[in-house]
Amino acid sequence: MDGQERSEERGLASRVLDEFSFIRGNFLVILIGWLLVDATREMAYTYYPLYVQALGGSAFTVGLIGSVSVIVEALGKIPGGYIADNYRRKRLIVVMTFMASIGYLVFALAPTWHFILLGAVMSSLCWIYTPAFDSIVMESLPEDKRGTGYSLVNLITRVSTTPSPLIAGVLFTTYGLVGSTRIGFLIVAASFLVASVLRTRLIETHGERPEIDARELVKSFSGAHSVIEGFRVWREVPRSLTALLLVEMLSIVPNVVFNVTLIFYLVQELGITELQLSYLGTIIGVSMIILAVPAGKVIDRVGRKKPLLFGYALTFLALFAFLDADFNLMLVLAPLIALLNVTFYTAIQALYADLIPEDARGRVSGSKDFFRLAAVSIGQLAGGFIYDNVSHTLPTYIYMASTIPVFILTLLFVDDTEKA
Repeated sequence: MDGQERSEERGLASRVLDEFSFIRGNFLVILIGWLLVDATREMAYTYYPLYVQALGGSAFTVGLIGSVSVIVEALGKIPGGYIADNYRRKRLIVVMTFMASIGYLVFALAPTWHFILLGAVMSSLCWIYTPAFDSIVMESLPEDKRGTGYSLVNLITRVSTTPSPLIAGVLFTTYGLVGSTRIGFLIVAASFLVASVLRTRLIETHGERPEIDARELVKSFSGAHSVIEGFRVWREVPRSLTALLLVEMLSIVPNVVFNVTLIFYLVQELGITELQLSYLGTIIGVSMIILAVPAGKVIDRVGRKKPLLFGYALTFLALFAFLDADFNLMLVLAPLIALLNVTFYTAIQALYADLIPEDARGRVSGSKDFFRLAAVSIGQLAGGFIYDNVSHTLPTYIYMASTIPVFILTLLFVDDTEKA
């Protein structure tokens, strides 16, 4: 009997090791870096809107900073995609990760909200590396493990971020709002510095390409060729990929309008305290840890489309309950928020990985991020303006209403059986 039990244990261990055998090389380096960066950013951003307000800003200011930063980020996405398909990727990723640490140092030392805007612009310029980074992630995941792989990213990053809101709450009680947030952003700057060192271990994944240098980097921004390629690439992709991008853009604006005002609404309208915010953040983190791998398994088994439809329907119901929630109801809603985050992130990323042709991953990644960030910029400005000048509840109603057309469009035009 003991021998049989040991044999079963070895068999189980062997199956687990086989299931997660893709966690090695580049993907392992990527996961470790994500763990560091996400944990610290979550802590620093726990009270970010209130930090901006304390430095002389408002809800509109938060939206303005977000809008400007994503416009700057968007401008780098199409050149970044061109670079990812035509040059070696590693140096760009390492250098820009290091430069991002300097941008977050400005966040930490800002005497007024204007310096936060400066730091946001600086860090946003660095995200030109993300198409190259995304391409390496796609190329490091087997097709039949993409749902599991992206859910594992959710799991690993949520494990690291779970204590972050609680740590932010402890720092808040000791150093106050401004002091604790400054400490948080100093730690973010340090984490990006460490991540840049880790990413020197990355291995190029798409054959021989020339090395990118400063001259070519500037040329990619100033030339029209990379921009033309970023738009032209949509002629080469499956129809469902274009439909997915359009559906996602339609959902992004209302989502951002809601999220840019969320902390203000929770504190000013629902009476949630700063410490209670940290508790809610922790519950969401723990729930995402529990749900991440099961959600990825379901998405690999049933496809990408059904979970997306489920997510849009659940979002409508959760927002309806959110309008007049108290802290106790928010405790109930927090796991639903976690489920929605896991579902949308995993299903959409896996679907993009399925549909994007291998030789166009950089260009598609950069181009889609450009369009998505343009939508985010609109949402950032609109959210702050609506909250300050129109209504505190209108952002929630806008988000609720948007779930209906995106559900219908996903149902009709997104085909998760289509492949690149």
